Amino acid sequence: MGEIANCPNCNVLFVKGIKSVCDACYQEEEAMFDKVYTFIRKKENRMATIDEVVEATGVSRDVIMKFVNEKRLHTGNFPNLTYPCYKCGGPIKEGKLCRSCTNEIKSDLQREKEIEEVHKANKESEHRQNTYYSGISSRNRHN
Repeated sequence: MGEIANCPNCNVLFVKGIKSVCDACYQEEEAMFDKVYTFIRKKENRMATIDEVVEATGVSRDVIMKFVNEKRLHTGNFPNLTYPCYKCGGPIKEGKLCRSCTNEIKSDLQREKEIEEVHKANKESEHRQNTYYSGISSRNRHN
């Protein structure tokens, strides 16, 4: 069962369930989607950039990006329909980060893991150096 929420677009109360906006805003978004999809489906518009789609349809960049993020518009079918990487702002077609930023983050994580392993090895080595053994075995103590 849904919960009562305010529509993020128009602030009207609605029952939040499958849709994250009220019915009126949902219908408006669907009309915008149809407008965008109809435009980019035309053969002569398949190479359009997001800015060109915005200009031709009047639908805001944010709404078009929402359609892309929801995977309603597949950027693989429209080669110039890219959106910015969340980290560097470079153009990407899928995910949230470009390949360069993803590799940079992986590299940073690997470096941190290696540093952590060195610290762990140093602590173990330090612990062994500070541990003293008496040389008396447990058998010799009872004699």
